[in-house]
Amino acid sequence: MTDLPGLKDGRLEDLAPLRQGPLAKALRALNGEGEETRLIGGAVRDLALGESAFDFDLATTATPEEVIRRGRRAGFKVALTGVAHGTVTLVVNGRPIEVTTLREDVETDGRHAKVAFGRDFSADARRRDFTINALSLDPDGRVHDSLGGLDDLALGRVRFIGDAEARIREDYLRILRFFRFSARFGGGAIDREGLDAAIRLRGGMARLSRERVRAEVLKLIVAPHAADVVRTMGECGFLEPLLGGMGYPGRLARLLAVEEARGTEPDALLRLAALAVALPEDADRLHDRLRLANAEWRRLAAAASALTPLHGIETPPGVRDLKKLLFAAKRRAARDALMLAEAESSANADDAAFAEADRFLAETPEPKLPVGGADLAARGIPRGPRVGEILSAFRDLWVEAGFPSEPEAVDLLLKKAAASGDGF
Repeated sequence: MTDLPGLKDGRLEDLAPLRQGPLAKALRALNGEGEETRLIGGAVRDLALGESAFDFDLATTATPEEVIRRGRRAGFKVALTGVAHGTVTLVVNGRPIEVTTLREDVETDGRHAKVAFGRDFSADARRRDFTINALSLDPDGRVHDSLGGLDDLALGRVRFIGDAEARIREDYLRILRFFRFSARFGGGAIDREGLDAAIRLRGGMARLSRERVRAEVLKLIVAPHAADVVRTMGECGFLEPLLGGMGYPGRLARLLAVEEARGTEPDALLRLAALAVALPEDADRLHDRLRLANAEWRRLAAAASALTPLHGIETPPGVRDLKKLLFAAKRRAARDALMLAEAESSANADDAAFAEADRFLAETPEPKLPVGGADLAARGIPRGPRVGEILSAFRDLWVEAGFPSEPEAVDLLLKKAAASGDGF
């Protein structure tokens, strides 16, 4: 058994989660009296890597009815979230912990599985997707690994359990999970058998709900090796059907390089824009294709609109044009657009000029129009279409003048705007 940063001789080094807190209480309540309960799945994988784990899922030999009985006896809130499928949620100190009775698939249709309850942890592990997700941890801190998941984790290898095609046919979302886990744990390398199976069965992804696809895509593009995996997805024909249009894996890769050079945190929406948004209509398409939230769609659309005049630049705009961009697009969209334009350019990832331009957009106060309808009313301009015409003319003059704030300059521009029509 391979040791990883969080393990020693196959056992968890930091036993604190098993000794105190919600997980420890749940395990104490469910173990014993002829039943065994273990922590399973992603939390075990993350703890083995020496990382923190926050979402706890348990597998148990106890029937759902017994889990409910023991949970209530321990004073936990019990939610019958998926009891028909063997899952009960225990709320321990405010933390939800899903507890699922061991099971084996009886029948699958590519989206849902019919299961039978059992008492065999190894059989339960074999019905999961990847070897690195089939680990289980007992209350004493020993990791159980019947499928070589620890070795795969140490080697940065994401493998389907058993026959890759069979695993994918059980749930086509596993294609996207395969890419996501490869981007997070696989160092960018992709298991050939899994990739070949995914290519053969990629048409099955059309059966997936758009909400599930959205969730996987947003997780995938923030993974450490997203650039390499997304490039492979593009080469193998996954991006266009997934996004409903053209993908730009090269632009995504350059954006990631800029993020790394500046030490910025991954931004899922900005990365999605780099991968799939060049024009405002691309944002509209993704809104529908991935069921984006309205706020997400508005951000992508604003970035695309602000990007339109920046396509093809090799150096950042000067201060005057940056101020115009800031005024027209507002801070978030202006910064998004500049980052996307930099990712399209041939500039180095650590280009000082682009970095300074981004800093300018981040720190400079957004220009605010210094006059409004009340100012015109004070000058005797009656309410009506003329007010809007004068304000529009003033805005154009004020922007071209470099956003002056001095009262004399503002007054002069306002007079010029008024003189463009009927005057004051």
